[in-house]
Amino acid sequence: MSKDSPFDAAAPVLVPMPAERPYTYAVPSGMRVVPGSIVRVPLGPRQVAGIVWDGGADAVDARKLRAIEEVFDCPPIAEPMRRFVDWVAHYTLSAPGMVARMLLRAPEAFDPEPWTEGIVRTDALPDRMTAARARVLEAADGGLAWTRTGLAHAAGVSSTVIDGLKAQGVFETVMIPPRPVVAAPDPAYARPQLAPDQQVAADMLRAGVSAEGFGVTLLDGVTGSGKTEVYFEAVAEALEKGRQVLILLPEIALTHAFLERFQDRFGAKPGEWHSDLAPRMREKVWRQVAEGMVRVVAGARSALFLPFRELGLIVVDEEHDPAYKQEDRVFYNARDMAVVRGHLGGFPVVLSSATPSVESRVNATQGRYRHAVLSGRFAEAALPDLKAVDMRRAPPAKGSFLSPLLTEQIGATLEKGEQSLLFLNRRGYAPLTLCRVCGHRFGCPVCSAWLVEHRFRGQLVCHHCGHAEKRPEACPECGTFDHLAACGPGVERIAEEVVATFPEARTIVLSSDIVGGVRRLRLELEAIAKGDADIVIGTQLVAKGHNFPNMTLVGVVDADLGLANGDPRAAERTFQLLSQVTGRAGRTGKKSHGLLQTYQPDHPVMQAIVSGNAESFYAREIAERERAGLPPFGRLAGVIVSAATRAEAEGHARALRRAAPEAADIFVLGPAEAPLALVAGRHRFRLLVQGERRSDMQAFVRAMLANGPKQRGSVRVQVDIDPQSFL
Repeated sequence: MSKDSPFDAAAPVLVPMPAERPYTYAVPSGMRVVPGSIVRVPLGPRQVAGIVWDGGADAVDARKLRAIEEVFDCPPIAEPMRRFVDWVAHYTLSAPGMVARMLLRAPEAFDPEPWTEGIVRTDALPDRMTAARARVLEAADGGLAWTRTGLAHAAGVSSTVIDGLKAQGVFETVMIPPRPVVAAPDPAYARPQLAPDQQVAADMLRAGVSAEGFGVTLLDGVTGSGKTEVYFEAVAEALEKGRQVLILLPEIALTHAFLERFQDRFGAKPGEWHSDLAPRMREKVWRQVAEGMVRVVAGARSALFLPFRELGLIVVDEEHDPAYKQEDRVFYNARDMAVVRGHLGGFPVVLSSATPSVESRVNATQGRYRHAVLSGRFAEAALPDLKAVDMRRAPPAKGSFLSPLLTEQIGATLEKGEQSLLFLNRRGYAPLTLCRVCGHRFGCPVCSAWLVEHRFRGQLVCHHCGHAEKRPEACPECGTFDHLAACGPGVERIAEEVVATFPEARTIVLSSDIVGGVRRLRLELEAIAKGDADIVIGTQLVAKGHNFPNMTLVGVVDADLGLANGDPRAAERTFQLLSQVTGRAGRTGKKSHGLLQTYQPDHPVMQAIVSGNAESFYAREIAERERAGLPPFGRLAGVIVSAATRAEAEGHARALRRAAPEAADIFVLGPAEAPLALVAGRHRFRLLVQGERRSDMQAFVRAMLANGPKQRGSVRVQVDIDPQSFL
């Protein structure tokens, strides 16, 4: 910089937009920034928050540089977190700025929370004592600082009494720092009595934390085996070492019971981080995580991008759950990125599940992960007796969907005063509505999907774009009244059948689109746990680790549902989901049953679940993956091309295919129309890139995109490294 320049230097700043690299900004004289500093910079006509990044600034004429406007009074983003942002961007082929955007989700937290004016007792005494003043002095005894209104409320007096005492010097003004959003957890608060196999697993996890180095442990235990209590011991060890802890949960907004279990063990709740959190609370949690005040966070996948100051352990609960995959803007799997975060930060990671992913099982078998196994339920509770109901031999009555065997078991469970769970992974009343006269089917106008009837709301809804319309009385095609037929069942239709069969039973329907949202779902789950329902009908959210003490029967209405979509992971997903659902029964030791209605009782998935032989299922699935070169023995990447017209999408996808470089270990399949060829008015084509395990998939796809045509007009290209869904 020249002597006349008001700037001392230039700095690279990563801004939250699809930029491939940091932009260079001038640093004004007297301003101090370091890598990780959060700053406010001009970007076009706007002012945005950015992060001062590593590496030197680009050589740019100083006269062309715009200056950093402000350095926020905020702890800098730590070096391991900056490396993590770069790693995620490189691996997922995302712009680093879009990954950094996930770090900067709470802009109001960049400035420190204001301190509150308070008062504290002095040695002075009032000129005269009254009953009201005596109550105030008694409440204030102990030297603690109070807010004026807080002390008045505690003593049961008006604020004028406080003001009078302050005027006489009985109280003096102090500034009170912001309150922690949660109390500090105490690792010694309520140490549990663990069963012998739990103690062995807990000792393994504690040793991993105590070693203070990177390592991954797969905690593999049947449903109800007490995995949570075991990994709480790893949490306790990390807290004793003075480190922060992140516990990832697939459905944090629904896991109120988990927060209470944590409080029972540690004497305080963890900080929460999820989309249902109020904006002001999100800001407080973000800031206090950065400052180190919040020691444990229980959060959804986005909590990976919180700016922890002293992170020393990540636990990924239900590590197999598909909810950990984000498929919007930056496509990433939080389970895999948690392992990367631990590696970059040099601390351990625990993956916990009753039905581990095939990838994690292979890593454990091959020695890359330690493997802690809990093979029995806690306190001698038995797993449910499982049976496949062959729907070809025991079909339901006409117009019904529950077999006589299942209906009979529900009745017997009701007589014993116990609870039943009916599981169907399909929301709404019916997946398809058609006209019995002309055959017209109600489809979404902007998606290649049928509209799902939601009878409780009187609507036909698209579950892909959200389009909704009122259910008509007459067919829009032929005009015939009262001839619209609901085809197939959803949970609402099963509820209708249950209420007709068992009118005296208390029935609850649990679905993610329930009226009242997350708050109502939490209340419903609490009511079920307390025994305030007899029959529960639910979608996959009932499989998310809930503990229903009085539930002794689980009926799976359509066990074949997940096997019919052609997804390479279909068998694994079905096995995991059905195992988790049937695991809701008998967790407190009562005799329990599980019935799986299926037209394929001899399918390997059904055989593995009914026999309880998970090892045979994993062995078969792993062998099939290895033969086909599918993950974890090979690599996949999905490239989704979408556009306003089919011709645009197909043309761009074919041009990308032609631009693919030559490689002996990687080949490209497609393009082909995606299974959901039209979503929200956009036509979709898909390329699938398959390679060997050691293939440089990112370099191949990056070269294909660079050699291919630029995105013009309505064309958009999304890259999904390690796809979990093939829709």
